[in-house]
Amino acid sequence: VQLQASGGGLVQAGDSLRLSCAASGRTLSRCFMGWFRQAPGKEREFVTTITSSGTTRYADSVEGRFTISRDNAKNTVYLQMDMLQPEDTAVYYCAAGCGSYRPLRSSHFYHYWGQGTQVTVSS
Repeated sequence: VQLQASGGGLVQAGDSLRLSCAASGRTLSRCFMGWFRQAPGKEREFVTTITSSGTTRYADSVEGRFTISRDNAKNTVYLQMDMLQPEDTAVYYCAAGCGSYRPLRSSHFYHYWGQGTQVTVSS
């Protein structure tokens, strides 16, 4: 399975971005998918996840500003990021895991990872 993330860029505080993550090599419609991020000098952290049935969970820091969605027909997951803040600056990674129907926050449960896309928010 390969995950290809795209959509990152340089924006100003308050702007929006939409990240995409397209999967190939396997249909992930029955798998959970998520986004993680890693800022310089910090550990990778959970951002959001979506189960195969559409249940979502968000980190407190992005709740109400970010929205995860998926299009199973396109084998793609999206991350709509609104009201971006400088503290959202990080490399964003999409990930997928199979074998559970629960919304899982720990990276240990995710088997497949994309290459990351840089999001930079200037103040």
